[in-house]
Amino acid sequence: MKRRFQEIEHTADIAIRVWGRDLAELFANAAYGMACQLADPAAVTLSVEHEVELEAYDLETLLVTWLGELLYLGERDGMVFPACQVLEITATTVRAVAQGGPVEEYHGHVKAVTFSNLNVECTDAGCETMIVFDV
Repeated sequence: MKRRFQEIEHTADIAIRVWGRDLAELFANAAYGMACQLADPAAVTLSVEHEVELEAYDLETLLVTWLGELLYLGERDGMVFPACQVLEITATTVRAVAQGGPVEEYHGHVKAVTFSNLNVECTDAGCETMIVFDV
């Protein structure tokens, strides 16, 4: 799959459409797409790893919880996490390793990941969703 994500025009917030061959790639691409809203991922030295294990009620809540956890870790530690390896994923659990590092210049700020228009769709062709970030 060539495209990872695409920015979508949104009136007040930031929105991205994300693709993946499967749920694991969708979650990794969503993390990359969020990181791109914060800083230039090419400027991030992948010097830190965080293992993340999460559980949620359903897939959409899991995606919001996943991105929210990466956002929290980044805010807490002054880092961005553009690279993620999803080790295990189901419709209600994810176990992954997020790789990131500090950045010298942020070009955006995300306050929160929202449920606005969030619907993860998976077919034989892959998975897709739109994510809206509160800025």
